[in-house]
Amino acid sequence: MKRFTVVASSRRLSTLGTVPIRRNGWVCQSCRAHRETRMAFSSSNSSKFSKQENDKPYYVTTPIFYVNASPHVGHLYSMLVADVLKRWEGLKGREAYLSTGTDEHGMKIQRAAELQDLHPKALCDANAETFKDLAKKANIANDRFIRTTDPEHRDAVEYFWTRLRDSGYIYENKHEGWYCVSDETFYPDNMVEKRVSPTTGKGFIASVETGNAVEWTEERNYHFRLTAFRDRLLEFYRDNPAWIVPENRFSEVISWVENNLEDLSISRPASRLSWGIPVPDDPNQTIYVWLDALVNYITTAGYPYWQPGSEHKGGWPADVHVVGKDIIRFHCIYWPAFLMALNLPLPKQVLSHGHWLMSKQKMSKSIGNVVNPFFALDRWGVDTMRYFLIYSGHVSEDAEYNNTFIVERYKKGLQGGLGNLLNRVTRPKIWNVKQAVENMTKAQASSMPPLVENHRAFLEPVVKKADDQMKALNPSWALKEIMEIVFETNRFFQEASPWEKNKATDTVSVEQVVFLAAESLRIAGILLQPFIPEKASELLDRLGVSPNRRTLEDAVLYKDESYGTPLIELGAGAQSSLFPLIPVED
Repeated sequence: MKRFTVVASSRRLSTLGTVPIRRNGWVCQSCRAHRETRMAFSSSNSSKFSKQENDKPYYVTTPIFYVNASPHVGHLYSMLVADVLKRWEGLKGREAYLSTGTDEHGMKIQRAAELQDLHPKALCDANAETFKDLAKKANIANDRFIRTTDPEHRDAVEYFWTRLRDSGYIYENKHEGWYCVSDETFYPDNMVEKRVSPTTGKGFIASVETGNAVEWTEERNYHFRLTAFRDRLLEFYRDNPAWIVPENRFSEVISWVENNLEDLSISRPASRLSWGIPVPDDPNQTIYVWLDALVNYITTAGYPYWQPGSEHKGGWPADVHVVGKDIIRFHCIYWPAFLMALNLPLPKQVLSHGHWLMSKQKMSKSIGNVVNPFFALDRWGVDTMRYFLIYSGHVSEDAEYNNTFIVERYKKGLQGGLGNLLNRVTRPKIWNVKQAVENMTKAQASSMPPLVENHRAFLEPVVKKADDQMKALNPSWALKEIMEIVFETNRFFQEASPWEKNKATDTVSVEQVVFLAAESLRIAGILLQPFIPEKASELLDRLGVSPNRRTLEDAVLYKDESYGTPLIELGAGAQSSLFPLIPVED
């Protein structure tokens, strides 16, 4: 977490300039006891970011997850998508950071704690550990796990609020409207409707978007002048047509800004919501949970302790925010408007993925179809679940979760595809992979039999195809491109039948086929590292690929002449294979 620690050990704010502070001024929570003087960060220097972005680390985030309930498979999927993006950049040799964490304030948490007769912090502490455990169990390479109850995050939120207020974008007013505790947001009249509960038969008012119940609320609180950013937001959207992935969700965001934009209530009376960060200089109000939560993305990048000339060192602006489709409005309307208000750079892209369904229904505790990700990881294995979720998950639409589908993916892609090909190439005693690699790398014959030449031509563009899909923020299709190497090589190997050529003592032909099959495995193994890191590492060990020859730069035909001698025992029989038989399939 070298880059995700607060930059200044003295915790003094950068002296890039000063901003007049109204009322009593801002002093971070952790330093109030010491009454230290603070110098404010000036956004006038934010233009420097554009000059620094070329050498900044790659920075990807997951949403931070509510701790009112246990993790589900959707949380795991968000983590995995971000993890694959980060690992892919690392494969390319770029310094890369991944931040995940938990959202621990708000009415939802407060009520959940009350129902369990717990202090909210006790609930947060217990459930945050569960999310940490999930990240560890799923082999997520996160550099930071942020909690919104962290002292440094509170400092960042208080400072962010103060700068918004001093920039003139916050005002106090009476607010009335439909508030949804589950979604932690107000909805306008045209975004709610009457519904009937299928379980109780009672009528209620619900959000059109989510179906969650809303309640009429009247209170005095602080507002953010969101409508002042209507034109700037629309201009930004026009100038950055690839900012939201997939494209169809971009149109939803634009429609909302054009038709539903209102000034945003950004605080709640402390008498109603006590579990949160108090508004600086007004303890009677609590900062809106989404403003609090969104700031996490810059807290992890060192805000507000950015030093002059090194504001980008923590990775900001983020290269990608990975979010579920249900929270796109908060990330693609509210968040950019907040940042625009302070003249801070906007994230480069937002990847909004679909949900996971079971029997074509959204997973819900009330229905009883929620998948426990810990049980799934234990049952099927970490890399099997990583493979299934990325391969079968969708960016543009929802995906279906089913144990039968997991077994099918495992048998076809991992066991029967990748594992079978590896055994066919490395286990026979009638040829020597090391010798084939050495001889064919030296020869690099310009002419080969048509079948062999066709497979060599097939392999040449595969890395670019996968990389193009990753650049397009579509890891599922990238994985499909990589697995096509496996499927095509199995077909090639079967048709070429090197065992038959060995009978005819045609050593050159045997080595040509074995070499290209081994190269296919080596390249596929390198490319699979971000997706199934443990199994890909074992595959490369079985092939004898040196640990320092496993980057994207190495995934080129004829690039590595040194492999072929296994670094680990290959074993014998199906159960010692890279992907053994599944003992229980249902």
